[in-house]
Amino acid sequence: MNKTGFFYDERCFWHSTGLHVVTLPVGGWVQPPSGAAHAENPETKRRFKNLLDVSGLSSHLRNMSAAPASETDLLRVHEPHYLTRFKYLSDHGGGLLGDEAPLGPGSYEIASLSAGLACAAIEAVLNGECDQAYALSRPPGHHCLPDASMGFCFLANIPIAIERAKALQGVGKVAVIDWDVHHGNGTQHIYYQRGDVLTISLHQDGCFPAGYGGEMDTGCGEGAGANINIPLMAGAGNEAWLYAMDRIVLPALARFKPDLIIVACGYDASAIDPLGRMLLHSESYRSMTRKVQQAARALCSGRLVMVHEGGYSEAYVPFCGLAVMEQLSGIKTDVADPLLAFIEQQQPRDTFNRVQYALIDEYARNLQL
Repeated sequence: MNKTGFFYDERCFWHSTGLHVVTLPVGGWVQPPSGAAHAENPETKRRFKNLLDVSGLSSHLRNMSAAPASETDLLRVHEPHYLTRFKYLSDHGGGLLGDEAPLGPGSYEIASLSAGLACAAIEAVLNGECDQAYALSRPPGHHCLPDASMGFCFLANIPIAIERAKALQGVGKVAVIDWDVHHGNGTQHIYYQRGDVLTISLHQDGCFPAGYGGEMDTGCGEGAGANINIPLMAGAGNEAWLYAMDRIVLPALARFKPDLIIVACGYDASAIDPLGRMLLHSESYRSMTRKVQQAARALCSGRLVMVHEGGYSEAYVPFCGLAVMEQLSGIKTDVADPLLAFIEQQQPRDTFNRVQYALIDEYARNLQL
């Protein structure tokens, strides 16, 4: 029987980003919004969980919470002075900690819990309690640096979980596939000079961090060749993303031979997302999940963990997330994606796909794949 873990905690939905409208502070020419004040609000995550519940899929999952990541866990990745500053701001009402990183009261403890969910999901897969697992972590983590927050991220959830697993469970080589629409710069930075963690980021070229593509940044020192960036053109759709998976991601995994695969699972490459300009739909996420599932079975006894990152459409993240969880669990619910046919009609024509294929082929040749 498929044992799929789903790690979440209501308290993660209580992280407050303060009075900011996406990237602009309220005031001046910016009229306060009538609804949620920030793109990274809890509703996308809460509605994802709600859809799992009302569809009946939750009853087939191993639903678990976790303890917060400990200070020891955090210090394996983050600088003490950064954690001290984060805790102080959190304890004194919140504010802006870094580049596009607003927080509210108690966000330090909630971010520690978010990282703890990722830690627990990896631990459960490594010890055989779960075949695979999903951590609904919030706040997200893939932009966070050892000494600085940015892009809604305050703790590097996935690196914290990896380093804990290395220290306590002896896991060897780990591959991280980041398909959030924004570049996984924090994870890249942390592992750029290490060869035991393969980092792969598929992202919209130049989106965030603004202006960055990174196809020539492949790691250095012991990490030479262990960092892969796949910048995709704005407007890329299902076919381009799946081509990149087949042409680069899967061959890179096969060459690396990881002991564990982790996906930084953002849903902001969907056609409905306000912070990306891509054209994925729920079946895109189902297909990408199937591909990494198959790779995990072939390479590392099926050990696969997905950690939630971005995705800012309250209406559409739930359907993309449900598709991922259906694929992981092997259970199809009765839920129908109401926007699938519409987004499929918006997909780029073959003429434009061929341009993207040629760029992906060029990246692959440069990576000797």
